[in-house]
Amino acid sequence: MHTPQEYARRVKLLILDVDGVMTDGRIYYNAQGEESKSFYVQDGLGLKLLQSTGVKLAIISGRADACVEHRARALGFDYYFAGVSNKQLALDELMAQSGLSPDDCAFVGDDIIDLPVLRRVAFPVVVPAAPDRVQQYARYITGASGGQGAVREVCELIMQAQGTFDTAIAKYLL
Repeated sequence: MHTPQEYARRVKLLILDVDGVMTDGRIYYNAQGEESKSFYVQDGLGLKLLQSTGVKLAIISGRADACVEHRARALGFDYYFAGVSNKQLALDELMAQSGLSPDDCAFVGDDIIDLPVLRRVAFPVVVPAAPDRVQQYARYITGASGGQGAVREVCELIMQAQGTFDTAIAKYLL
């Protein structure tokens, strides 16, 4: 049996769900019916650090909304799939676009809609709030919750496993 670090060592592409992973899963509506979400700033820095090491970033989300698209653009995600009802088809398209295979990928999810991707990638990760039925497919369950550092935890795990963490943070230690 392999350790999470062994799976993380091979990751070339980190794929994320949004609601419940990049956010705490809550959706806020204003009086005009416009949606908003809250993103954890330390997750964003973790993603930028990971990307600086050469690992690509992707989102596969069942929902589509402007605030997520804005966040994906602001962080420089390489691939963005939103409003996806069939995440397996989105993964197939992502593999075709990236030239990678599921063996090169980690995916962080939190619910049943994520199972098709969790079951195919080499390094499936879930947050603690994921139902037991989903957790059983994970090779790693984050200590931090979605929208509260889970993404940062996975980014650092990958960088530490690949020996790139110290280099990624070196410019902040001058």
